[in-house]
Amino acid sequence: MKKFLSLTAIVLLAAVAGACATGGPKKPPTGTPEPDKFLFERGTENLNKKRWIVAREYFRQLIDSYPQSPYRADAKLGTGDTYLGERSAEAFVLAANEFREFLSFYPTHPRADYAQFKLAMSHFYQMRAPMRDQTETREAIKELQAFITRFPTSPLIEEARPKLREAKDRVDDWDYGVAEHYFRIKWYPGVVGRLVPLIAADPEYTRRDAAYYILGESLVKVKRPAEALPYYERLVKEFEESEYLENAKKRIAELKAAVPATPGKGSHP
Repeated sequence: MKKFLSLTAIVLLAAVAGACATGGPKKPPTGTPEPDKFLFERGTENLNKKRWIVAREYFRQLIDSYPQSPYRADAKLGTGDTYLGERSAEAFVLAANEFREFLSFYPTHPRADYAQFKLAMSHFYQMRAPMRDQTETREAIKELQAFITRFPTSPLIEEARPKLREAKDRVDDWDYGVAEHYFRIKWYPGVVGRLVPLIAADPEYTRRDAAYYILGESLVKVKRPAEALPYYERLVKEFEESEYLENAKKRIAELKAAVPATPGKGSHP
């Protein structure tokens, strides 16, 4: 019984402490001429100070109490930003919901590009290591592609493009990692089966020099040198620097030397 009472006391104390930390519900002082503006400014001020919970309370008060306010849409974005700032798995889910709702409520708003970008980032920040589940990575790719397609002139476009490349690389790294494992255990058909579709689907894959090389080596091993040669040549053409460059050049020379000379016109067997 005493243990139960102690636990209850701790919970109550935590609730009180939380209320004290945020000061309770945020309301504009009585007689404030523009109470919605007051709430938005206080919310923005606390957001800039990374006081996520306090900022969110101001924004929530504005959203709930002033549905016709011109600051309501920006307060919705601010609420999403407070969740992103917390950087926890639960907060990222809540952030995505805020930005998705914004795009649903305000599809033509001047800051719709910001909402779309932040929606993508709420998934981007949850991306896992290459050999782990890539569900969030694929969601980030989807939302970043939607952003680039819909808002090509947005000032955020230069930030979005490298993020999209990074997300695509993360998915590709999973396939490359599997192929590399197959290469180590000398199961060359598995390498070919992984890397041919990867390169075809994403010809800009950042680590494609490694993919070209082990794919070429695997094709040589399975007696398909004519198919291997173009991958070595692409490596040499597309990369001025690569740890595989010299070996690729040697392979090109070897493969070309092994090809029988084609008789010229008018020659006799």
